[in-house]
Amino acid sequence: MPEVQAPPPLPKSQPSFGRRHSTIIKLLGVGALVLVLLIPLAMITGVLSERLLRRNEAVADITSSWGREQNLIGPVLGIPYQYKFKAVKEVPAPDGKMERREVEETATGNAYFLPQALKVSGNVQTQMLHRGIYNAVVYRAQTTLSGKFVPPDFGPLKIDVKDVQWKDAFVTIAINDLRGTREAILLDWGGAKRPMLPGSQLPGYTTGATASLAGDQPIAADVQFEIPLDFNGSEGIFFAPFGVQNEATLKSNWADPGFRGAFLPAERSVRSDGFDATWKVSYYGRDYPQSWTSRTGNERFTTQSVSNSLFGAQFLSILDAYRYVERSIKYGVLFLVLVFTAFFLFEVTARQKIHPFQYLMVGAALCLFYLLLLSISEFIGFSWAYLIAAVASTLLITWYCRFFLGGGVRTLMIGAGLTGVYTFLYITLRQQDYALLMGAIALFIVLAIVMYVTRKVDWYARDAS
Repeated sequence: MPEVQAPPPLPKSQPSFGRRHSTIIKLLGVGALVLVLLIPLAMITGVLSERLLRRNEAVADITSSWGREQNLIGPVLGIPYQYKFKAVKEVPAPDGKMERREVEETATGNAYFLPQALKVSGNVQTQMLHRGIYNAVVYRAQTTLSGKFVPPDFGPLKIDVKDVQWKDAFVTIAINDLRGTREAILLDWGGAKRPMLPGSQLPGYTTGATASLAGDQPIAADVQFEIPLDFNGSEGIFFAPFGVQNEATLKSNWADPGFRGAFLPAERSVRSDGFDATWKVSYYGRDYPQSWTSRTGNERFTTQSVSNSLFGAQFLSILDAYRYVERSIKYGVLFLVLVFTAFFLFEVTARQKIHPFQYLMVGAALCLFYLLLLSISEFIGFSWAYLIAAVASTLLITWYCRFFLGGGVRTLMIGAGLTGVYTFLYITLRQQDYALLMGAIALFIVLAIVMYVTRKVDWYARDAS
């Protein structure tokens, strides 16, 4: 009988594509979940912007009634004068027709002089006003402008002294918002008290006060002046360096000032109960001259050049609760990546199966932390709101992980990790100057831990098995 041959062995079935690349597919799925969870983070950012806008509207409503940011500009000595100029006009000719002729006319202009020395002293007492759940910082400022004017020099301005109208000379100042002025403004001009009427005659400014000197005699000697001011304001107070030498002294009960403007204080002392600051500024740090006229060709004195020379203090929190929440949301992706990386390592090293739905639930809890932080911080301080939101999120995620991680060490690792990350984030938010350095170091440490844990994993053998 012919020998019967055995059938050839069947080829071994090859594992499916999903099994052969399960790790990379899982990794891509986790990355896709992170991208999906960016949507609720963006929605929370939108809610933050809306609440911040409402806060700003409430603050603007309060300050519009109390008094806005105040810029004290002046004083300036103004002296009218007459000058002649030529103009072309149509005049009747002897034959009765109109012809164009060049005629000489007379007009009145103003010559402006800034003080030789200017000293500003101010005492600013802040308080908090409320509108619903929102707060606004306002203040009452008691300031004094003092110094001296030297006799005006009309030579550089090409003005003949006989054309000067001394009887119409005036002293004017500009202030942003006079609605907060508590008392009548008086000018002490060489020992004589003169009332200052509403309205500024400084070019480019309308809000302020002006006093008429009403003297027929020329100013032939140095004149000491003093202008006490008592007014309300908000946000900040700023001064213009109109003197050749300027000195400003400011003290306040506000413990978190922001020194802003073209010049920083020469001396400062910031304490828990307030601050003291002193500026010493010369006229070399500004762009406008010491004297000019209202005629064309004097465009160097502009409101923009004055604004660029202002200096003073701002009474706003550098980082309020909304700004802290905004900065913390920027770390949202980092939180998702760290927690999801921990889950992924559990799957790789401990053969722990975690469903994408469980990833999604934990990610939603991480996103909800920021909404809790925002809503609670509107009623209590940021620190307490952060503590409540962090503890609530950590407990919720740890409790949920206990059911699919099997409890024990893995669940404790998640809870301890979240506690450490939330603590690190809080410290980073408080350390403004070192936030980038701390974040970079933390990411480097996390990457080193991941590399150490996975250093002996044979990824191809894991998929093949």
